[in-house]
Amino acid sequence: MEIRIQPVDPAKRHPKPADETKLIFGRVFSDHMFLMDWRAGQGWQEPRIVPYHDLQLDPAAMVLHYGQGIFEGMKAYRWHDGTIRLFRPEKNWERFNGSARRMCMPEIDVARQFEFVENLLRIDQDWVPHSIGSSLYVRPTMIASEAHLGVRPASEYLYYVITGPVAAYYAEGFNPVKIYVSDEFVRAVRGGVGEAKTMANYASSLYAAEYAKSRGFTQVLWLDAVERRFVEEVGTMNIFFRIHDELVTPALSGSILPGVTRDSVIQLAKHWGITVQERPIAIDEVIDAVKSGAMKEIFGTGTAAVVSPVGEISFKEESVRVQNGGVGEWSQKFYDEIIGIQYGEKEDKFGWVYRVKI
Repeated sequence: MEIRIQPVDPAKRHPKPADETKLIFGRVFSDHMFLMDWRAGQGWQEPRIVPYHDLQLDPAAMVLHYGQGIFEGMKAYRWHDGTIRLFRPEKNWERFNGSARRMCMPEIDVARQFEFVENLLRIDQDWVPHSIGSSLYVRPTMIASEAHLGVRPASEYLYYVITGPVAAYYAEGFNPVKIYVSDEFVRAVRGGVGEAKTMANYASSLYAAEYAKSRGFTQVLWLDAVERRFVEEVGTMNIFFRIHDELVTPALSGSILPGVTRDSVIQLAKHWGITVQERPIAIDEVIDAVKSGAMKEIFGTGTAAVVSPVGEISFKEESVRVQNGGVGEWSQKFYDEIIGIQYGEKEDKFGWVYRVKI
């Protein structure tokens, strides 16, 4: 399939942000978008790059009624030499296909996803920020577009990719965040769609997240849905605990999103000789370790935030500070290493960085 490219009229190009340090995550979008359609019996058709525009959907589009929708998130980074790089994009596209399988949606060949995004970045390369800490966020999405009422997998889908320049995800930046532990609400259950990056997972998290924010917390730490005892993940991040000098993170159980940054931290830790445990960890163990001083630090990981230190955690109306509430040694080390690799400031020993062909 040849990609049809329709450049935006130069007179209609969007103004680029004048100050990259004041970018707000998810508010500004680039000039173009990629789209492609799938129909049962015909497969994927009409790959195209066109000016960014509103989508037109039938009111009966199945995504609006039955929630068949998935997405991914990755970033494009500009190096000091002007080249543009992606960080482990194949992991995002493999996860995208995993989400598609779980949601009964068509998969897209990973090599073709490279091609689609690379062409989109080529035409909108001027939108990639120049400063370290800022990047171009890339959001591939697939939705059920068939107009039909009735619970079944759709026979038509729309795949699209939009991009936009971003800075820090959290207003706190790299400063420690405050986390609220919810034992009343749950995010996902084993056997459900918790490991898929589907829209429903995020919709179900909103109520608890708003409750936490109203009490001065940045995010919610979810517990398992059965016993409501074992830690799973934060709303937008996987979670790590440094207990003594071991790194502990919940094992992927089917209800936890397999984060790309999570995997990167685990690989780096093992490379540095740090003992890593992927195991169930009860919230009581976490609180007891914080109180005893065995908990040296807690941090979250994700594409948007990269590494986010946790300075305070609240459970059952009791708040405890992690050490002195500051940035931990390992949090800083993992953040510096991953950011350094992403922006070309540190050696890429794992072959994680992909150079976009401009």
